[in-house]
Amino acid sequence: MRIHHSRRTALRRGPTSRRLEPRQNLRRLFPGSWVLAFLLPLLACAPAQAGAFEEYWYRGKAEITSYRLEQARYGEAHPGHSVLVYVTEEFSRSKQVKLDNPRLAGDDAVKILKLNATKKFNTGIYPYSMMASVFSPIDANSDPFALKVTTSSQEWCGHTWTQLNRADDGYRGELRSYFESEGDEVLRIDGVQLEDQLWNLIRLAPETLPTGDITLLPGTFYERLRHADWKPKAARATLIPAEGKPGQMTYTLTYPSLGRTLAIHFNKAFPHEIEAWEETFTSGFGPGAKPLTTRAVRNKRILSDYWNRNSLEDLALRSQLGLE
Repeated sequence: MRIHHSRRTALRRGPTSRRLEPRQNLRRLFPGSWVLAFLLPLLACAPAQAGAFEEYWYRGKAEITSYRLEQARYGEAHPGHSVLVYVTEEFSRSKQVKLDNPRLAGDDAVKILKLNATKKFNTGIYPYSMMASVFSPIDANSDPFALKVTTSSQEWCGHTWTQLNRADDGYRGELRSYFESEGDEVLRIDGVQLEDQLWNLIRLAPETLPTGDITLLPGTFYERLRHADWKPKAARATLIPAEGKPGQMTYTLTYPSLGRTLAIHFNKAFPHEIEAWEETFTSGFGPGAKPLTTRAVRNKRILSDYWNRNSLEDLALRSQLGLE
């Protein structure tokens, strides 16, 4: 497993030059003994609740959930809110963009579950606005790896942007930042699962979540907030019933080298809605740095074709979500 950095260069090839056949190519795409243990139960698992899945996710609406947020930053917990938007779309496997006309795309079209995750919070006088988008094939049993992840962060000092695209040999990435040490990077990550993808696996097929000793690229929000090195890290993953919360499960990732733990609480029953999460890591820099916990707890949830709800009268829907 290797990660390669180059600076101020452009990728000469697109995200992938030929269509990937997921089941045939995953071993070559993501080599290593751990992936065999990860994939064997996936390939043997039959699709569950197919009728319920289609009824819920193909109704022409997105699931939108707001959360009360306490975000660890600069050694303090700052109040704010987070929103998770889940929706299905038709995606181009080769171009890795939403298709304008899926009927003309042929075999290049792939159904995906898209997660748009946002965070908004203030640090003193200035605001943070962060967003990550994760694009995952619906058929998680045979194709459990995200096709694409994009993440941006804006605050009054400047903004940053990250994109990871699945390619024949793993993931290709582009990083852009106003910081000198981070600006204009291109990277390649060979043979690794993305932490961001696991938020979609929870919704698609939680029984396929990897457990035990695994290797992951930590979440893009974390990488950006900590100005981390974008290298895969060893983690320990567990999936157990949530303590004191009947009907819920808790998926926990622990990164010993980072001193970081992420616990996601979700409903065991379909459609496996995410109810809360906690993330503990070192917050702040220098002598004032200390372990703190970011917390998010579900506030409101609606189903909406939000892309059609853009008039002044639709502002009432924000009230239904408990948003300003």
